[in-house]
Amino acid sequence: MYSGILVLHNTLRWVLLLSMAITLFKYLAGWMGNQPWKKLDNVLGIVFTSLMDVQLLIGLTLYFFLSPVTKLALSDFVAAMKVDKLRFFAVEHLSMMLIAVALVHIGRAKSKKAKTDQGKFKIASVFFLLALVIILAAIPWGRT
Repeated sequence: MYSGILVLHNTLRWVLLLSMAITLFKYLAGWMGNQPWKKLDNVLGIVFTSLMDVQLLIGLTLYFFLSPVTKLALSDFVAAMKVDKLRFFAVEHLSMMLIAVALVHIGRAKSKKAKTDQGKFKIASVFFLLALVIILAAIPWGRT
């Protein structure tokens, strides 16, 4: 079961990054091009935020219930902090991804409240770009 959920988590990462790239491209183009906010822009934000939430739930399932790496790290947390791979998955990956999810939700909520279309694009773009930087830093490139 662990392997299947891990494959799902790893595969969904690419779907999420693709959704994020499409959404960011559209939002940046809308912001820089002084375009009107359309229904598609809202849908892109909903899809991207929903994918983040699904990825978070899968990740938390791995973290707390299925991953032998986090089970080992949590069994002796002090010792785990001295091992790069254990520290990364026990603390760094989780912390950064939680921050990224929070940024996406804050960006989405604040953009919905913006008074102008440019404000919507700008706010969402800034928060989503910050989240992207954190996500790229938190992905376990070559650590699996």
